[in-house]
Amino acid sequence: MAKRPNILLTGTPGVGKTTLGKELSSRTGLTYVNVGDLAQEGQLYDGFDEDYQCPILDEDRVVDELEDKMEEGGVIVDYHGCDLFPERWFHIVFVLRTDNTQLYNRLEARGYTGKKLQDNVQCEIFQTILEEAMEAYSEDIVHQLPSNSPEDLERNLEQMIQWVEQWIKDHN
Repeated sequence: MAKRPNILLTGTPGVGKTTLGKELSSRTGLTYVNVGDLAQEGQLYDGFDEDYQCPILDEDRVVDELEDKMEEGGVIVDYHGCDLFPERWFHIVFVLRTDNTQLYNRLEARGYTGKKLQDNVQCEIFQTILEEAMEAYSEDIVHQLPSNSPEDLERNLEQMIQWVEQWIKDHN
């Protein structure tokens, strides 16, 4: 069995991780894992956040749940946080970035309001996820990509597919 890379797709909610991750999976054959869906299916929660009106992720249980799959390789992990995952899991980390006005509109369309909407847009303005990724992983594997338009999506997909193909050639 050929070795295949593990990829982390991260960024503020609404930047396009899920759209990109699913399409990358279908074009490369890598396994796509949306951490939010995984947590919901396995009820991997540790309480409820009243401010944001959402369940609190049980990070240890999520890591335990993913461990075997990550050891096998060939996984695309989609999550808006990145410092909960072991550094050894990923061969490359892509941080998607979106223009603040566009992000605001996307989140509003999802029903985000008030504090949740403001905090997520501020998170993007202050590059919170990018900085988190730079601190959690070796800087040479962290790459930021613009995610504002269908053209960006296609360009990002092409770059990622080329990277995956090259990684597989180099490691098999």
